[in-house]
Amino acid sequence: QVQLVESGGGLVQAGGSLRLSCAASGNIFRINDMGWYRQAPGKQRELVATITRSGTTTSADSVKGRFTISRDNAKRTVYLQMNSLKPEDTAVYYCNVDSVLWGGARDVYWGQGTPVTVSS
Repeated sequence: QVQLVESGGGLVQAGGSLRLSCAASGNIFRINDMGWYRQAPGKQRELVATITRSGTTTSADSVKGRFTISRDNAKRTVYLQMNSLKPEDTAVYYCNVDSVLWGGARDVYWGQGTPVTVSS
């Protein structure tokens, strides 16, 4: 129904930058909120940042000032620009999309996850 393809993860040294992308496709009428979550080894999945359709953003205190979430509604894509990366940012990053399908059904979809490793 909705497919999410993530890209941009990888290995980077502390202080470096990465940009994650997540493109949505499928039987989509409208995309509402989009977001990024992460899960570090042995820890629960946690919210990183969210963005509404109109562009209002929220972010976790741990990433404020370093990470920026943005979206391109025409491309149905959400981005996460990550600067000043720290080893504690190491995790698998998942995009999350709240979509309304043609026919009216609404659901939340998850990407497959893209790993980010920050070396010290």
